[in-house]
Amino acid sequence: MNNKEIENLVYSRQVIEFVAVANEICSFLEQAAGFPRFDFVDKSRKILPLLYYKTVLLPATEPVFDDGTEKFVTEDDWHNLHDAILKKLGRHDDYPEVIDPVIKDTEDSVGGSIAENLADIYQDLKDFLLLYRMGTVELMNDALWECVQHFEQSWGQKLLNCLRALHRLIYGGENLEEDEENEGDRPDGDNLTERDTGKWIFSQRKKLWNEDEDQ
Repeated sequence: MNNKEIENLVYSRQVIEFVAVANEICSFLEQAAGFPRFDFVDKSRKILPLLYYKTVLLPATEPVFDDGTEKFVTEDDWHNLHDAILKKLGRHDDYPEVIDPVIKDTEDSVGGSIAENLADIYQDLKDFLLLYRMGTVELMNDALWECVQHFEQSWGQKLLNCLRALHRLIYGGENLEEDEENEGDRPDGDNLTERDTGKWIFSQRKKLWNEDEDQ
């Protein structure tokens, strides 16, 4: 594509609407600590479907540059956001990664985390937004392309998994309005330091970076 075509794409209605939704979600997640638990869950399950919808409407594009785009969200940023959401949800953060409600509570079900999913989604959206705001159409294009690639390969599925878990919290009879201050951070003595971080997006990317440096 030439520069005019790229400019028309990155300033298209579909992209502008996606930017607006992505910005709202990032701002919302950054303020997670200030919401009552029920309000946080309620707003999350309302805005995530809109993000999915706006993402699948984005126009197709191809990268201009051969190198990947610059990243702005640090590991500390990711952990701070993750921990704030985890503290907000408490024992309601974990959910079984299964579809069949008949087997949802079996010991063999694989566990997921709303906080991890939301932090991963935030990371890609925030990196995209910060590049998009630079105003260079080539960078904006490549940021958009990479964000969509990550959506298709990773955070799109995490969004759907997270939405299913949030739906269960709203309609599954959970008491989200219980006293948060008196509730333990995690059930069964679980805490952040004991969690398996091998599947976290930062752990995966750090492994790839180390492999590149060794080559």
